Amino acid sequence: MAVVREFTLPDLGEGLTEAQVVRWLVKVGDVVAVDQPVVEVETAKAMVEVPCPYGGVVTARFGEEGEELPVGAPLLTVAVGETAPTAPTGGTGGADTASAAKPAGPTDGGEATGSRANGEEGSGNVLVGYGTQAPAARRRRVRPQARETARPAERAPAPTAVAVISPLVRRLARERGVDLTQVRGTGPDGLILRADVEEAALTALTAQAPRTAPVGQTARHTARPETARPARRGSGGRRVADGLRVPLRGVRGVVAEKLSRSRREIPDATCWVDADATELLAARRAMNASGGAKVSLLALLARICTAALAKYPELNATVDTEAQEIVRLPDVHLGFAAQTDRGLVVPVVRDANARNAVELSVEMARLTEAARAGKISPAELAGGTFTLNNYGVFGVDGSTPIINHPEAAMLGVGRIAPKPWVHEGELAVRHVVQLSFTFDHRVCDGGTAGGFLRYVADCVEQPAVLLRTV
Repeated sequence: MAVVREFTLPDLGEGLTEAQVVRWLVKVGDVVAVDQPVVEVETAKAMVEVPCPYGGVVTARFGEEGEELPVGAPLLTVAVGETAPTAPTGGTGGADTASAAKPAGPTDGGEATGSRANGEEGSGNVLVGYGTQAPAARRRRVRPQARETARPAERAPAPTAVAVISPLVRRLARERGVDLTQVRGTGPDGLILRADVEEAALTALTAQAPRTAPVGQTARHTARPETARPARRGSGGRRVADGLRVPLRGVRGVVAEKLSRSRREIPDATCWVDADATELLAARRAMNASGGAKVSLLALLARICTAALAKYPELNATVDTEAQEIVRLPDVHLGFAAQTDRGLVVPVVRDANARNAVELSVEMARLTEAARAGKISPAELAGGTFTLNNYGVFGVDGSTPIINHPEAAMLGVGRIAPKPWVHEGELAVRHVVQLSFTFDHRVCDGGTAGGFLRYVADCVEQPAVLLRTV
C-alpha cells in the first residue's frame, strides 16, 4: 500500500528562514529516487538544489517558480510504496508505478513493499526532521513469506544510518566523495555537521580539484540546458509612477542587512599605505615558471594576510556584544570578495592559516567558480574571520570598505599600476599598489592596525620577508 509523504522546505542552515523557488526539477507523476534533487531554490546566499529524502511518485507540488516559501512550508508530496526508482523497467515496473500512484489499495504489491517504503530505498542518510529512517511501527504483512524475505532489507540500512542536519551537508558529502557512514559527528547527539564532512574530505586528500558530480547527477544536469534557466529576478522590479521598485531581498537583501548592522555596531577606522609591488609580481612569475599549479596574485596576498594575522592575532577576532568580550579566534577562515551575476559574495577559505600559496590558489579558484556558477553552498559563504577585498579588479586605487560583520578587520587591495617611484635612491617606474586596512577600533588601537598594514606592505615589497614564517 502506498503511503503519501509530505516533504517540506528544510532548514538550509546558516540562519536562513526562507527561499525562493527558481526551477522545479520534477513534475507531478515523475518517479524520484531518494536524495534526488527535486527543486532549485535561491536563498539569501546561494542557489541550492534541494534533494528529497523520499523515493516514489510525485503526487503534488507546492509553490510556483518565483514564489518565496518559508522554511517548513510544503514543497511536494511523494507516494512512497512499490514504485522504487531502482525497480526493473519491465512490465512489472509499470504496474509498480501505477500502484504507488494510488493513494491506497490492498494489493499484494503494495503490501510487499512496506519494508522498502519504511527503509526509504536504502538511503540511510537521515535528514533530521524529514529523515529516511524507518518509523517505529512496521506495517504488518498478510503473507508470512513476504515478511521473512523483507526483514533483511528492513534491517540492512540500520547499521549505516547517519544523522545529517541539512541536505546541504549531504550534498557536500556526495560532491567531496565522503562516505557519511564513516564520519563521526561532532554536533549534538552525534549530528554530522559541515565541518565534519570537510575534515573528512581533507583527510582523504582533497587538496586537488573538486570531484566531478556523480554520473546520475551529471546526466540530469546535461538534460537541463542553461537556456531553460529563468532570468534572474534581482534585476527585475515593478514600474510605478515614481520609478522602478526592485525588491530588497535575496543576496541584495542580505548584503543590505549585514552592512547596515556593521555600520550601526562597529566603530571602524581605515588607514592606507602605498607599496611597491614590483618584487611581488616578479616572485609570482618565478613561482609559475617552475611548473606545477599556478599561483594567483590573490593567493599570494591571502598568504601575506595569514602571516600578518599570526603576527597580530588581535585582528582575527570578533566582539561578543552581549557578553561585552573580545573573542580572539584560533583559526583564520579567510573570506574574499567575488563578483557574480547575483551580486557580490564572500566565499570563505577554511583554515587558511594552515594552507600554503598553492593550496590557497586552488581553493580560491574552486570557490570562485562555484560562486559564479551559482552552485556555492551557504556554508561556504559563512563563518569568515577576516576578509580580503581585491577591488583593484574594478580599476580603482582605494576604498573605505565596510567591515563584514561580525569580523573585526578587512584588507583592501587596489589596482597595481606603473607609477614613478623612488627606488634605491633613484626615480624609476615601478608597479605600485594602494593598500587600505579597515578595522574595528574596539579590538585594537591604531598602533596594532598600523603595524599589521606595515607588515603587509613590507611583504608586498619584499616577499622574502615571508620566508621567516615558512
